[in-house]
Amino acid sequence: MMANDFSPARACSGSPESASLVPRLFFWSLFCLPVTFALPATADIWSFTGTAVSLDGEELYQERHTVEGECRDGRWHSESQEVLYLRPGEDEHFARKTLDYRESALRPSFVLEQPEWDERMEVTNHDDEYLTIDWQTNEGGRENYRVPLEGKVVVDSGFDTLVRYEWASMKNEEPVDFQFLAPTRGEHYPFVLETGGDNRVAGDQVLRIRPTGLIMGFLVDPLHLAYNDRGMLKEYFGLTNIRRDADNNYKARIEYSHGQTPECSLIP
Repeated sequence: MMANDFSPARACSGSPESASLVPRLFFWSLFCLPVTFALPATADIWSFTGTAVSLDGEELYQERHTVEGECRDGRWHSESQEVLYLRPGEDEHFARKTLDYRESALRPSFVLEQPEWDERMEVTNHDDEYLTIDWQTNEGGRENYRVPLEGKVVVDSGFDTLVRYEWASMKNEEPVDFQFLAPTRGEHYPFVLETGGDNRVAGDQVLRIRPTGLIMGFLVDPLHLAYNDRGMLKEYFGLTNIRRDADNNYKARIEYSHGQTPECSLIP
């Protein structure tokens, strides 16, 4: 499937090609008491878990997310993230993803490793001007791409940041067009973020991400997302980035629960 803003103001309370389109990062917000003076940034940890369930109700795996970031000007800013993927009843992860948001919150660099399939995908953001992609395929091959960054390009879990940035547009039911990276193809394609979705997810704000191009519209199913009113992703339904077999990735419903959370707002 399937990872940004936070302030130290502790006064706060409260086919495989398509598989690469999926995500995984999630956000929240808390209401803060007003302050009349500037506070310095402090590093913090945000942790949450996601449980992926198949279409027939079988638990597939759990995602354990650890995000490092800080509160600046009353908003959370993610800097790095680790996601460990574990099967039910197991203590050792079978896949791992790391993300780096320092170049861009919408276009993080990331590495996804799935050793069981001898597969490794690495996407690197170079000064937010272009991306390089180094894909060690599960078939023993290697693919390399260089992708210029033109327009509103979103990479991997950057879709969640896009939702936060466009929260007002979503509340007003205004669609937002963007380009979504397909790493296994070395290209980005036109998509739209819009309100509405699927009855298999439920939340205060139900959204959908779908391709707008004719060909991709046939190849890629929409992603369905449910957020609470604080801007945290609570449910996801769609294709994941975890392999089911040599030719396909899992399609799943993922429910997220947030443990240790930052103390400042996520959404405007």
